[in-house]
Amino acid sequence: MERTLVIVKPDGVQRGLIGEVICRFERAGFKIVAMKMLKPSRQLASRNYPDSNDWYRKVGERSINTFKGIGVDIVEKFGTDDPIRIGRNIKEWLVRFLASDKVVAMVLEANEAALNARKLVGETDPLKAIAGSIRADLSVDNVINGNTLNRPMVNIVHASGNAQEAADEIKVWFSEKEMVQYRRDNEDTFYKEW
Repeated sequence: MERTLVIVKPDGVQRGLIGEVICRFERAGFKIVAMKMLKPSRQLASRNYPDSNDWYRKVGERSINTFKGIGVDIVEKFGTDDPIRIGRNIKEWLVRFLASDKVVAMVLEANEAALNARKLVGETDPLKAIAGSIRADLSVDNVINGNTLNRPMVNIVHASGNAQEAADEIKVWFSEKEMVQYRRDNEDTFYKEW
């Protein structure tokens, strides 16, 4: 069993999709062990995203490649082609959006929870996400639209990228005392030797 963090972001809350998101995870076999609704402070939202040059570079390079792919000059938009500076701008947009309104944060348990949650959520860019995933089914935004409007994509949910990221993010949003332990009837199906 592994834990991961999933957040229904402000656009998902405002559109009344909390139940839809929860339902998809529960139907897939995830168990909710912590959940709360809150309006995060900018400080809390900022702590959700890494503060490292590696992360900034990765995010910046992804935007640079996206803009190259559609023939748009990244320097025109960001005033630089430095991936770290671009990544810092994007983190600011992410923080501003996450702190803009109510969110629902959840800790979910399942076998390979982070990997399976990412599959269920779909690609970050809803237009590239596979049909049937949360982002493909419930959002039509894309990275170009977001970057053009100086904001991140509105794509319903945040899901930790891997098990280590999940462990780090869970500590930002929840204390160990907020986790509950209980047994669901279907656990024997998934986690019992036959």
